Amino acid sequence: MNDLDLFSDPYGDGRPSDDPRGRQSRRRVRKRQKRRRRNGRAAALFALAFLVAVFGTGGVLGYAWLDDKWHPPDYEGRGAGNVTVQIKDGASGSAIGTTLEQHRVVKSSRAFVKAYTKELKASSIQPGFYQMRLKMSSAAAMALLLDPKSRAGNQVTIPEGLRAVELYKRLEEKTGISAKEFQAAAKKPQGLGLPEYAKGKVEGYLYPGRYDLDPNGTAAQILKQMVGRFNKEAESTDLVAKARKAKMNPATVVTLASLVQAEGGKPSDLPRISRVIYNRIDKGMKLQFDTTVLYALNERRLKVTQKDLLTPSPYNTYLHKGLPPGPISNPGPDAIEAALAPEDGTWLYFIATDPTNKVTKFATTEEERLAIEKEFRAWQKEHPGQ
Repeated sequence: MNDLDLFSDPYGDGRPSDDPRGRQSRRRVRKRQKRRRRNGRAAALFALAFLVAVFGTGGVLGYAWLDDKWHPPDYEGRGAGNVTVQIKDGASGSAIGTTLEQHRVVKSSRAFVKAYTKELKASSIQPGFYQMRLKMSSAAAMALLLDPKSRAGNQVTIPEGLRAVELYKRLEEKTGISAKEFQAAAKKPQGLGLPEYAKGKVEGYLYPGRYDLDPNGTAAQILKQMVGRFNKEAESTDLVAKARKAKMNPATVVTLASLVQAEGGKPSDLPRISRVIYNRIDKGMKLQFDTTVLYALNERRLKVTQKDLLTPSPYNTYLHKGLPPGPISNPGPDAIEAALAPEDGTWLYFIATDPTNKVTKFATTEEERLAIEKEFRAWQKEHPGQ
């Protein structure tokens, strides 16, 4: 065998290269290769078409998304009709926009936020109720919120220390809802949200402060709003835990605070008045507060007679030891804090020696008490009839 003999049989099986079976086998191989190439080209074309469709659609959707972001849907013009909308205290531009969208004032909150961020006076929007129009442009809605004339609610400030009956009269003046309706609502405490320890009584739990009242609200809704403010403040100050630490229940704290508030003149006096209450109860002394007698009589005056002091009422602390059975006013945060943290001292007495200027003086001994009482009598002579 020479060197060329090594390549004379390419298949190594001894068959000549022109064997018909070899040619058939080669043809089958070539057909399979052609089919693979055709299928590969089809797959490549399909993949290319798919990519074009995906990225083409994505481009359209991406443009639509950007266009919506840059130009959020918005109404045109000043709108029509009327709707009352409440803007809550501390609401952000986004929160205001959501509220307006929910009430169909603006078409989208995003459009309003865009107008809000452009308005330099946006932060001056006040919480409360506003008379808005339906389907307004965001710019028009923004302008209306900045217009004081669009305020729709009744703004009322409830001072600390009012009794419930006094509070009802003030609300009557502001809302047109009669005091009797408020009294009737207070007698149905189930829907007012009172804490369990209030035992169904609103006195002490109508929290003082500034309120924006719904112009369409009922007596019950307004009382519920005020009780809700108390609950919020009680939660934020952890009233229940602080009362437990002071070995009292929350209702006792509120009752004590109501006395402090009723007797107090200046905020700085409140912790001292609280200490007097603690000291007298610790010593088994009756509180003998005129304010409790006047609460039982449903009167407001400085002069209390001997006959008044005999008023048969559980609220009369001249007749009964300890705290009255419930609050005698609606105290504010300073009085509640004073009830929980009285100032250190040995005082057993206090007298408002100059009610005109809210001057209160404190005493530990009977001799000191007589001295400050003398100052009060001198003030009474200078202010007859009070």
